[in-house]
Amino acid sequence: MFSNQFVLFFSLLLCLPFVFFFVAPHVFPSPPGESLIPISDEIDDRSLFIAAAGSTSLSHLSSGNPNPKLKIAFLFLTNSDLHFAPIWDRFFSGHSKSLYNVYVHADPFVNVTRPGNGSVFENAFIANAKRTARASPTLISATRRLLATAFLDDPANTYFAVLSQYCIPLHSFNYVYSSLFESSIFDKSDPDPNPNPRGIRILYRSFMELISDEPRLWKRYTARGRYAMMPEVPFEKFRVGSQFFVMTRRHALLTIKDRILWRKFKLPCYRSDECYPEEHYFPTLLNMKDPDGCTGYTLTRVNWTGTVKGHPYTYKPKEVVPELIQRLRRSNHSSSYFFARKFTPDCLKPLLAIADSVIFRD
Repeated sequence: MFSNQFVLFFSLLLCLPFVFFFVAPHVFPSPPGESLIPISDEIDDRSLFIAAAGSTSLSHLSSGNPNPKLKIAFLFLTNSDLHFAPIWDRFFSGHSKSLYNVYVHADPFVNVTRPGNGSVFENAFIANAKRTARASPTLISATRRLLATAFLDDPANTYFAVLSQYCIPLHSFNYVYSSLFESSIFDKSDPDPNPNPRGIRILYRSFMELISDEPRLWKRYTARGRYAMMPEVPFEKFRVGSQFFVMTRRHALLTIKDRILWRKFKLPCYRSDECYPEEHYFPTLLNMKDPDGCTGYTLTRVNWTGTVKGHPYTYKPKEVVPELIQRLRRSNHSSSYFFARKFTPDCLKPLLAIADSVIFRD
């Protein structure tokens, strides 16, 4: 005959599944569901990424050309008209197309006016653009789409600058180009600042933030659930940073080829107020794969004072004066910032008024 203690123990054991069924959902939330990105978009992207990853040209520097024409690929993400196209046209004006390419990812569900009349943006819109939404993995997809398109399009694309429709240049094209490829003093964190005899910097690094001391880092990490990112992305490897950066070609290829981290970052979040995948994916990926290949800072200046619902401070026309441009250029990490955001569309007129005398006068 069973003892009373054994019967009690056996009864408790039988009750455990029921206890777990009712209590566990409150203690251990279920993992997020599948990505909200349409499977058709994923299939289209996979084809593009496979083609780009299969490209044999990793760097134009390896071509053996004694006078290589290295290019900067300017990648614009937009879900509205390119209000500052005129100032960007002036930025590129007079410079050979052998030094740059321009690509635009425009949300096809938004009626975006395409600049014409000889604008650099006239034929820059990529054909495989998909729907995007702020604070969602669709912005990761859009950026990877731009990177893959530019990577495939021209093997001379050596740096990839990701920008928004609200970004403006703070310097001339000559300043940006020479700083990236030739200057030995531009990047103050460069461990090997000496250019090679051809005047081309030997060490290329991506200008990307890898922030690990952000006050809300843990809440951002657990936005999909406490254990949702494990085991692929441990918390100590998780980073945040600006979604606007300047990336090297080798890092563009690394990003295009990634499958593992993408499966994590495309998952929906429980906490939308802490979920900004576009600010988490790229810094975390490069921090895990090649942190020494990054400077740890961005070249796009943003003012986060007075932020509203995650949006940075937005400059108004009355604020656009020469002193503002000079102030936005100042950087503790490099000789200067290249770009700045965020400006209201009606800032175009005052910006054009000081373009030649201030912005493009380095």
